[in-house]
Amino acid sequence: MNIKEKEKITLSLIDTFNKAGSLALDLRSKGLKKEIKSDNTPVSNGDLEVNKLLSNKIKEITPNIAIVSEENSENKNDKGLKDFWLVDPIDGTRDYINNKDEFTINAALILDKKPSIGIITAPAKKRIFYSYGMSNCFELINDQQISLIDKKKDNSNVKAVCYSDEIKPEILEIHKKNNVTSYQKMKSSLKFCVVASGEFDIYVAEPRACEWDIAAGHALIIHSGGSVTDFAGNEIFYAKPKFENSSIIIKNKNIL
Repeated sequence: MNIKEKEKITLSLIDTFNKAGSLALDLRSKGLKKEIKSDNTPVSNGDLEVNKLLSNKIKEITPNIAIVSEENSENKNDKGLKDFWLVDPIDGTRDYINNKDEFTINAALILDKKPSIGIITAPAKKRIFYSYGMSNCFELINDQQISLIDKKKDNSNVKAVCYSDEIKPEILEIHKKNNVTSYQKMKSSLKFCVVASGEFDIYVAEPRACEWDIAAGHALIIHSGGSVTDFAGNEIFYAKPKFENSSIIIKNKNIL
């Protein structure tokens, strides 16, 4: 798949992502129906309706590419996946249910087990990010496509974003090696977006969550010039057993 084909696919999904964000907020304003899944995590009718909207559009655009979504079992037992979509219709469901604003909607196209397209929207924050190749990474602001490649920052401070206020020793050690001066807790894949945009510089996590939580953000980081590795410095690939994540270190281009 060439860059023009990837661009066409990405841009054809932006309107659907905006609709999905509006749908998620509208359903929340009306009162969500909530359940607890077998893994003891919550799910709402918002997760399911957004999943349906995104999946239908993705199938329309790329009918021959499998979709793996957090919210259904289809294709999750396929051992031969190399090219497929990873969808997380609501990342940060607890925040979504509890009327907080850091939840995101995510989709990534994986080609040869690597992220090739990434789209993330944070509806409550009115932010949408997308990428489809090296140096092609953007935030859409007031209907204007703003390149994340051109964003500059003050390099005097190295700011980390983290998923918890209680940072584990092995993560603190990586912060120290990268001269981190401050950190802030943040939920969902919004962490990847703010690193790609240069608002923060680094995010570190031990093995946790699943591939659909990180794939779209992974695309944003590498396409904006940053890096994504595990703790040993190895490249991260997708379609691992049970779609479980390895450890992860993401850095933006300012601290490589």
